[in-house]
Amino acid sequence: MILRRTLLASAAVLALGPFMPFLAQEAVPKRTYVLVHGAWGGGWDWRPVSDILTSRGHSVFRATLTGLGERAHLANPDVGLDTHITDVVNTILYENLRDVTLVGHSYGGMVITGVADRIPNRIAHLAYVDAFVPEDGESLMTLATGRGGRAPGEVRGAFVVPTWVKQGAVPPMDVPQPLKTFTEPIALRNGLRERIPTTYILTVDPGAGTDSFDPFAARAKAKGWLVERLTADHNAQRSARSELCALLERVR
Repeated sequence: MILRRTLLASAAVLALGPFMPFLAQEAVPKRTYVLVHGAWGGGWDWRPVSDILTSRGHSVFRATLTGLGERAHLANPDVGLDTHITDVVNTILYENLRDVTLVGHSYGGMVITGVADRIPNRIAHLAYVDAFVPEDGESLMTLATGRGGRAPGEVRGAFVVPTWVKQGAVPPMDVPQPLKTFTEPIALRNGLRERIPTTYILTVDPGAGTDSFDPFAARAKAKGWLVERLTADHNAQRSARSELCALLERVR
């Protein structure tokens, strides 16, 4: 009897053999991620994270904001926060994406907040990665300086320059960002944005007890968002890729 059951079980496995990979994949929920980089960066900075998520069966879109990354040739003083919000809105609309997990890093938190305000029906979940969390009428500059901090980068004319990039550096690299993206206040009008499930991922340097983005994690907690803590430097997409991906996969 035991032998007969074993043979039957083996036959069943053999019969399902061609379908086993499909069944295994179906057991894992597949998501659509749109990743929004921080200031001076580009979609290039999120390629390793994108590769990991894609290898796990997810669909991933890496937005590059106007004037940055491979679109650096489009930089001009008129590019503002609203331009960058429109960049991501159009990525979602023209790719016809729905049920999106929208991820914003650092300055990208300003951008995804505006995107969620415009098209909340396309967004399933928001994830802020060590990011700014603005309220209506706030700009990145007021958020950065209003809490005793220093405005990031160095302002030179109509651009904010990443002074850490060495002269003669070749792409991919951080590039100057239009100042208007830092000074333009965000306009939030759609209350449906506040109904979107949201996670805040605070990255804290190893051995450090606090982080410069603690105030925004506190703001997130006050809003009732889930707040996760990740041991990593500010650029977790570089320093803690696997751990960050694991968090992004369980955000909802």
